[in-house]
Amino acid sequence: MSEGERVRIVEEVDAFLEQWVAHDVPLTSASELRYKQFIFVAVDERDAGASGCSVDALVRRMKTLQAELGVELLNHSPVLYREGAGISRVSRECFSDLVGAGKVNHDTVVFDNTVSTVGSVRQGRWELPAIESWHGAAFF
Repeated sequence: MSEGERVRIVEEVDAFLEQWVAHDVPLTSASELRYKQFIFVAVDERDAGASGCSVDALVRRMKTLQAELGVELLNHSPVLYREGAGISRVSRECFSDLVGAGKVNHDTVVFDNTVSTVGSVRQGRWELPAIESWHGAAFF
């Protein structure tokens, strides 16, 4: 994403979060952009949790942004992993080929975008060696 696209996404997500509700109850929420390509959205469920309808509203907003910017925001299929100082994004088939060729291994740091809590991210369950993630069972 370009810097302009990143700024727009953060602004749009933050504007959405300011008015985000579940069953007419405002949600205490926040967003964070990491590594200029991952956008986190979290809800503090102590007061009110996100409902299915409220999550659907966020997904609709992200799909609209995706279409407006021509940037993929909601695809969970690719594998994202550390390659040197950068982050690479490949299909699962390509990642499997990289494993077979020995170009990635158990220690390759991957991003587990199935984590669903801030606590999991803080505990290191989002960015971790492949063997410690679902990637280990799927590819090794």
